[in-house]
Amino acid sequence: MNRAWVWSSVTCLLLAGCVTPPDEGPGSATSILLIGDTGYDYDWLEQDDYDDKFTGREFVMKELDDWIEDKLPIENFAIPPMHFAEQTGGYVMASGMWPVSKASTAWCAEAGRCEFGVMLGDNIYPSGATLGADGRDDDERFRDLLWAPYKGYRDQDPEFVLYAVLGNHDWETSREGAMLQVEYMQQSPLYHMDGIWYRARPTPDIELFAIDTTVMLAGHTVYKDALDDAGVPIHTGEVEPEVPWATPQGDERNMLAWLEAALAESDARWKIVIGHHPLWSSSGTKVEEEIVLRRILRPVLCRYADAYIAGHDHMLEVHTDDCRNELPDGNDAPPLLHVVSGAAGKQRPANPAFMDWQLREHADLKSLYVRALVWGFGELVVEDDVAKLIMVTTPNDGSGATNVEYENDFARRSGRLRAGE
Repeated sequence: MNRAWVWSSVTCLLLAGCVTPPDEGPGSATSILLIGDTGYDYDWLEQDDYDDKFTGREFVMKELDDWIEDKLPIENFAIPPMHFAEQTGGYVMASGMWPVSKASTAWCAEAGRCEFGVMLGDNIYPSGATLGADGRDDDERFRDLLWAPYKGYRDQDPEFVLYAVLGNHDWETSREGAMLQVEYMQQSPLYHMDGIWYRARPTPDIELFAIDTTVMLAGHTVYKDALDDAGVPIHTGEVEPEVPWATPQGDERNMLAWLEAALAESDARWKIVIGHHPLWSSSGTKVEEEIVLRRILRPVLCRYADAYIAGHDHMLEVHTDDCRNELPDGNDAPPLLHVVSGAAGKQRPANPAFMDWQLREHADLKSLYVRALVWGFGELVVEDDVAKLIMVTTPNDGSGATNVEYENDFARRSGRLRAGE
């Protein structure tokens, strides 16, 4: 709800006994917090962290091995922040969950920002809810990973809600575990999640369309990723292992048709789609998933949406797609905005060679901002026919300080699309 209207209405009620309805049409700005890949915490590490207790030197050498395996330029090698985990007795990748929580809570408190937020999957890392399979209690897991870091949003604004989607790690253990997380989010006042896909109207101007890209991908063949030394993807012919419990069931098979119909019929001024997996990203380690998702989702997003917001790649990215092959002739709609906000957990590097290849290969793509090996989040401020996107980082010292690294305006598309022609 628009806070300015709330205050003016209360004032009117006290002084004159009158309350007028809210005007949330053109002219009223709405701030949306964008946060993803949040669920990595030292009290909930994976078994490998207990089995392999790395010294500081061993941790660095492992990162170097991974860097080389991912075909990243060796001259760009950088060591991500590491943390000595007393729980395991060894060094692990440092977590951005609490630093980003601290930074984003302070950011939202500033000048009453953040009417609501979106949480973009991998909310519980590494294996979602387990129903006790790991000997741990899921109620405790939900409290530590879904409530404690983010209750500050609710403390400073009792109406604040995070509209959430699941990610691949939320699905990792079982369908039952994924659904238990959905049930928790349905019951928690901090979250909104009406099943694994849904639509919601936080304001009269803005409608969100949430999809489960893990389930979408599970219904298609996805090959294993590989790059050559020049950063060019190699077709391996090897298929990624199936996650049978994520395979679409029942109405889940109709998720794409539902999305298209819901977007087409929506009368919202802004139509924003959220999911876990991006269609474009910069690491080169997600390219096969992205090829499949572009084939599935791009025609629908290009025809109807104003923006697509995702996580999965652990960095901050801003891209636009001019949709030149997806729109009817004569369409002059602005490019489709793609945002990746997956920098609230583990840090990951980008691959400059892959990025160069991707831009050469796809003339319809523009990469406007890519920040890797960093913690951070985004904010989208929607007003009239323009959305201002702000990408914010927080330092590795865990202080919760904020630094605005990117800021740009993007035009609304849906008012100029002629999708039915």
